[in-house]
Amino acid sequence: MTHESIQHSRVRSIYFPGDSVPPSWHQPVLALGNFDGLHRGHAKLFAQVRRRADEAKVKAVALTFDPHPSRILRPEKAPTLLMSSSQKLSALADAGMDGIAVVRFTLELSQWQPEVFVRNVLVEWLRVGEVWVGTNFLFGHERAGNFSLLRLLGARYGFRAGKIDPVRYRDFVVSSTRVRRLVSEGRVDEAGALLGHHYTLEGRVVRGDGRGRKIGFPTVNLSTKNNLFPPNGVYVTAVLVGEVIHSAVTNVGVRPTFGTADDKPVVESHLLDFDQDLYDTEIRVAFIQRLREERAFSSVLALQEQIRLDAEQARELFKQISL
Repeated sequence: MTHESIQHSRVRSIYFPGDSVPPSWHQPVLALGNFDGLHRGHAKLFAQVRRRADEAKVKAVALTFDPHPSRILRPEKAPTLLMSSSQKLSALADAGMDGIAVVRFTLELSQWQPEVFVRNVLVEWLRVGEVWVGTNFLFGHERAGNFSLLRLLGARYGFRAGKIDPVRYRDFVVSSTRVRRLVSEGRVDEAGALLGHHYTLEGRVVRGDGRGRKIGFPTVNLSTKNNLFPPNGVYVTAVLVGEVIHSAVTNVGVRPTFGTADDKPVVESHLLDFDQDLYDTEIRVAFIQRLREERAFSSVLALQEQIRLDAEQARELFKQISL
């Protein structure tokens, strides 16, 4: 086992190429996909894989790719992902999978014809019993492999292939692409509805300049490996410290009142009714609803009054929802 093979919530992760498959993974039922964001469609796929694995008394395993194939094939057009690699592995473990298989995606691997991928990864490495995918999953060189080909190759190599119908929310199909668009537009409440959970940034609390504390609203500043931020503005959020959930107001932006010009937006959260030092603590910031745009105020006093109003709005919202 290589140094990259790690545990996530007691769930084993292995990498291709390099790692051997645990003996207990005998003819696993496999969920195959990129799984960015782990939205409601993915949840339906995992539920089916879990059900089939339980019926066959085998392991339920998710297979995904790192980095996302588009980062290798079309870096200039690659989407900004909803999750970091570590976030995705943790979420896959929490989704009820017994194991996670990660294919290290390279330019060389992208040249493999669909059958080569199936033979090398699914058959010879994982020795799968069943493989389940979403409706639009494509694989192999030039994305030439579709579900019909996967099913045909399954018949040839001795595994069953199945696919999950799309999950619809209101009038449209749930997809990572749609969720990304909603987040990038600040519509974090709608994004959460498609995801089945709030859109979340995770990372470590770092020291800021202390301005929040000086004006009576101390904040925690997030250093994160996430790349997709909601647009600059003020949001009602839930900040998770370990397993404890704190209601909060979070500002994403460049703090124009103080004349700063950060290249990357700063994510700073004011936890309501909480005043402890969280420096160097791992936290998660879950976005619930956008309150307003970020703007420059004429004075610190005006800013203080607006933050007080933001906190009141957040408290009212938290009275109506359960976290």
